[in-house]
Amino acid sequence: MAKLLEKKAAGQQHRIFLVEDHPVFRDGLAKLLDAEKDLTVCGEAGDAKQGLKSIIKLKPDLAVVDLGLPGKSGLELIKEIRSLKIAVKLLVVSMFDEALYAQRVLRAGGDGYIMKQEDPQEIILAIRDVLAGHIYVSEDVFDRNSSRQSSEKTVGALDQLTDSELEVLELLGQGKSTAEISNELGLSVAEVNTHSSSIRRKLKLESTNALIRYAVCWVEDSRN
Repeated sequence: MAKLLEKKAAGQQHRIFLVEDHPVFRDGLAKLLDAEKDLTVCGEAGDAKQGLKSIIKLKPDLAVVDLGLPGKSGLELIKEIRSLKIAVKLLVVSMFDEALYAQRVLRAGGDGYIMKQEDPQEIILAIRDVLAGHIYVSEDVFDRNSSRQSSEKTVGALDQLTDSELEVLELLGQGKSTAEISNELGLSVAEVNTHSSSIRRKLKLESTNALIRYAVCWVEDSRN
């Protein structure tokens, strides 16, 4: 507490809000940021609904947003924040594959994307970069964004999927059951099944087993 008061007295601090549903990661990130002289965590939320409400109330300089939130996804939260014209920088810190999600985040109005697996100091660098008015993505994603031809080749058929469908595909590839996906995304089992059927149709897969094989291979390839 004394350290936090000392930091506040020094001034020139950027206020950060965390929207993250995993308490261990959220607490660790909060401690990491509060240890920096120019950063302070002004609030936290475990889902998009509470996150939006608190961001409107607290008016942070930057919100760190996870994609895999219960109920409304992080992408939907970003879209809602931008539709309401809330003046806040938005950085996604997520475990989801940056190669596919970073461009969607930027299109939705996000200011940057970094994966949770990155070094903690790199996350701090990303936060400061976004606060300075820059877009933060990895060099690989930047190179893809710089070349339309390369980007189209990388995304391919998956670009047909909606944000929700891509989340379902990711979780299927992680071995999650329909019930587990329903619980994690805050959707009904029927909604998950509808998304799965739509994914199969768009990717021209003949069966549920083919969809699962595709999802598992895609997730494994994205990790290599």
